[in-house]
Amino acid sequence: MSTRKRYWLMKSEPTDFSIDDLARVGTEPWTGVRNYQARNFMRQMQVGDGVLFYHSNTQVPGIYGIAEVASTPYPDPTQFQKKSKYFDPKATREQPRWDLVDVRFVRKLARPVPLEEIRAHADALGEEFALVRKGSRLSVMPVTAAQWKLLLGLEKA
Repeated sequence: MSTRKRYWLMKSEPTDFSIDDLARVGTEPWTGVRNYQARNFMRQMQVGDGVLFYHSNTQVPGIYGIAEVASTPYPDPTQFQKKSKYFDPKATREQPRWDLVDVRFVRKLARPVPLEEIRAHADALGEEFALVRKGSRLSVMPVTAAQWKLLLGLEKA
């Protein structure tokens, strides 16, 4: 297993869980991912990986903060909870279908980096960067070291 630090972008609707919520609690399980590709990305995460905390479905979608992966992947308990909106009747404790990682707050950005601004740098980010691809709705996606550096550089723009 690689010990090289990896980078990710994780989306959350601020009405569900915001960067301010993460700042308040410190560390939080990233529950509720119900997309197989996003789940598979989380299964690749390692403690210490960098996370761009992205607010989606809000007036100004964009990157609002930085977090880090604080645990190895483990089964998302909400898949077993009948009253949870993330309940999955096909999941069993013997064969869980959904995993999560714990995410730890690092810092809020000095200013959010809006999606509009990110799109303006689509050529530099490369076509493999899913956030700027038409029709991509992934809530968890990989970010290269170069993309991470470029995106965080926009904070000071």
